[in-house]
Amino acid sequence: MNVEISTPAAELTQRLSATPRGARLARRLVANALDTWGHPYDGDLNDTAQHLVAELAANAVTHGRVPGRDFEVRLLRLDAENTLRIEVSDARGDRPLRFLTDPEADGGRGLVLVSLLARTWGVAERAVGKTVWAELPLGPPETACSGTTPRVGLRP
Repeated sequence: MNVEISTPAAELTQRLSATPRGARLARRLVANALDTWGHPYDGDLNDTAQHLVAELAANAVTHGRVPGRDFEVRLLRLDAENTLRIEVSDARGDRPLRFLTDPEADGGRGLVLVSLLARTWGVAERAVGKTVWAELPLGPPETACSGTTPRVGLRP
């Protein structure tokens, strides 16, 4: 059996405190990494990735928090697959994800946003906790500001 494994062309992995401050830092780290990789802060890919990280990190620190445990953000640029993969891991594996579409509900709409922004997304179990991941199509690096309004909310 021939199995191909895609090696990331670039990777960022960082553990952060499971606090609102840690979630904000995760978004900034991803924005900076993408800018360094040629996808400027005001570009479509960077903006969409920031929204995804913000939602997944907020979920990790709000619903996946275990006292004394951090969460982890991982960003992979998979050039062979033309994909950007975002992973957010928390220490809480006993709480299933809530995916609600009831407009009267108090919460649960964040994963609707994730499903609208990402090409694909899912959940993977870990030895301790879970990883929620999302993937975006990876366009070519941008050399300058696109000058357009980001298309947040549109599926690629």
